[in-house]
Order: sequence, then C-alpha cells, then structure tokens
Amino acid sequence: MKPEAVKYLYDVLDSIHAITHHIKDTPSLKLFMHNPTVTDAVERRLAIIGEALHQIKKKDSSLTGISDHKKIIGLRHILVHDYDLIDHATIWIIVTKHLPRLEEEIQAIIHNLSI
Repeated sequence: MKPEAVKYLYDVLDSIHAITHHIKDTPSLKLFMHNPTVTDAVERRLAIIGEALHQIKKKDSSLTGISDHKKIIGLRHILVHDYDLIDHATIWIIVTKHLPRLEEEIQAIIHNLSI
C-alpha cells in the first residue's frame, strides 16, 4: 500500500475512537437524538471516515478488505451535501452495529502492512 494511503487508515481509526468516546455516555437512540453536541460530533467524524476512505481509494485502488466502503463514502456525501436527509436512527445503527466491524477491518489491514 502506498504510504500516503496509510495515513488515511489511521485517520479512520482515530475517528472511530472519537465516535466511541462521544457516545460512551449515550446508551440509547433517544439520548443520542436529544444531544445535538454528540450528534454533530459523530456526524463530523463519520464524514471524516468517508473522506479518508475516498482518499485511500484514489491513492491506492488496490485496497481490499473494507466492507461497504462505497456506502461509507456515500454517507459522507449525505452528511456534507444532503444534510436534510440525515436520519439519526440510521446514524445510531451505523455507530453501534457497523463501526466495530470497520474498526476490525482497518486494524487487520494495518496489521498486515506491518508483517
């Protein structure tokens, strides 16, 4: 993998860890929806993840092992350009159900790079 693409892998991990931190005291969708500071922070970090994956694909199209990378990049477009389409319930599902898998996939890629 090209070195400039590796930086973006770490950006994804940093954003995942930030999201985990932001929602640690937010155990439910209801609390998430009623805390605009948390929702804004989470949405910003999801946009960073989408942009980082977009940049990785631009710089090194050989990258494999990231499930739903096209959907993640598409979510970034919605968050940035079509913000009126944001559904907090969908965002909650993404961060609670899908983000752990993305973290595992990114960590596996980084691990394989260091072997």
